[in-house]
Formats: sequence, C-alpha cells, structure tokens
Amino acid sequence: MATAIIEPIRRSFAVLEALSRRPSTTVAVLTRETGLPRPTVLRLLHTLIALGYATRLSRQQGYRLTDRVLGLSESIRFVDHLVDAASPHMSRFTAEHGWPLYLATLGYGAITIRHSTAPESPMAFEGAGLNARRPVLISALGRAWLAFCSDVERRNVLRDIGGLSRRQEAALEEVLARVRREGVAFTQPPRPTRLHGMAVAVRQHGRPDGRVIASLSMRFPRSAMTEEEAARRFGRPLAVLARAIAADTARRAR
Repeated sequence: MATAIIEPIRRSFAVLEALSRRPSTTVAVLTRETGLPRPTVLRLLHTLIALGYATRLSRQQGYRLTDRVLGLSESIRFVDHLVDAASPHMSRFTAEHGWPLYLATLGYGAITIRHSTAPESPMAFEGAGLNARRPVLISALGRAWLAFCSDVERRNVLRDIGGLSRRQEAALEEVLARVRREGVAFTQPPRPTRLHGMAVAVRQHGRPDGRVIASLSMRFPRSAMTEEEAARRFGRPLAVLARAIAADTARRAR
C-alpha cells in the first residue's frame, strides 16, 4: 500500500528546497520552480519566517534561508564526526588482526553501514557496502544496538519495522539478554551463509545513560572460527575499540 503524502508538508519542503538552491530567491522564482500558487508560496514563506528558517531581504532580492536550517543536519554532521573518529581506530585493528570491520548507525528501521575497513583487509570477502542497509533483527549490528539501547528506543524501532507478536518479542528478548550478558551479538540469517558477523555496541562516552551511537562489527568466514572462539579472541578487543571510538567522537563533537 502506497504511503499517503501530507500535502501541506510536501509544499513546505518544496519551498525549502527551492530556497536552498540560491543565496536569495524571489516569490516569482519560487512560484515557478515549485508549481505552487503565489498565495500558497507567500503563506509558506511567512510561516518559515515566523519559525526562524527564512528571512526577507528586500523586494528586489526576495527571501533567503537562515542558519537555523543547519540544525536540521545535526545528525548528518554527527555521522561525519563518528566516522572521522572511528576510521583510524578501525584501520589499526584491521592492520593488526586482518579482519574487516563495519561501523553502522540506526535509522528508519534499518542499520546503515557508514564506514568499513574491508578495502584494507587481506581477509575481506565482500565490499565495503557503504550506505547499505541491514535488517535490524537478524544482523549482528542491529542486535547489538537493540540489546543496549533504551527500552523506549527499542519499542520505537520495533514499531518502525512493523511490530512483533508476543511470542516473537519474547524470543527476541532472550536473544538480547544473552547479548547483554556476553557483550557481543552475532548475525542470525534466515538461511546458512558463508560469512558471519560479530558486533558490539558503541555507547556514548561520559554519559550515565550510555545511549548507543553506533554498532561495530567484524566479519569473518564461518569456517574460520566458531562463535565461541570469535567472542573469546575478539570480543574484548572490539569492546575496547568501541570505547575508544566513543571517546574520540565525544571530543570531536564538542
């Protein structure tokens, strides 16, 4: 079933996008580029001005966006800080141990790969997968996130992916409880795969709630080692790495 579009919101974003294309824009240009009636464009401009996202320069120059719109990209800038902080640590791990690492964040019901050392790894059997989306429930990255995020966030994530039955929720909680005890999560694909993944949560540095800001996984062939061996050999190094990434991310975001 197609998602219903809320027309006033669509029109508002059409005006915002048109405003963002130039340093300043007139009503005539906005009307032409958005295809909206002039009175509608004026009403939306007045609303954006009242909210602080736009300002009127003059009759000749028209309107422009204010720096308040930069706040809308705060999460994007955070991902940049996160990747910048994580990449040297991840590269050192791969140089020392050989295995490729993947860093991911959560959004819109899926885990998205933000950085990978696969191109640097002599033992990588797949590409970096940048911006690839992974299922939350079956990926090691997703399970590590769900295990350590807040109850409220977990409920919201499960709602976003369509919800679970009571039986499914109980089964998932058993899995997440094990992840919390052991500190690592493993991929659980619907069918056997050649590659396996083990992940840890990257939790916000210096905060008592320790909210999850990323997941970090190591990928390896199933034939190379068992889950128990992977956790024994690499669980602690990955946890140390996650804490270092969190600390450096906090410093960069200040």
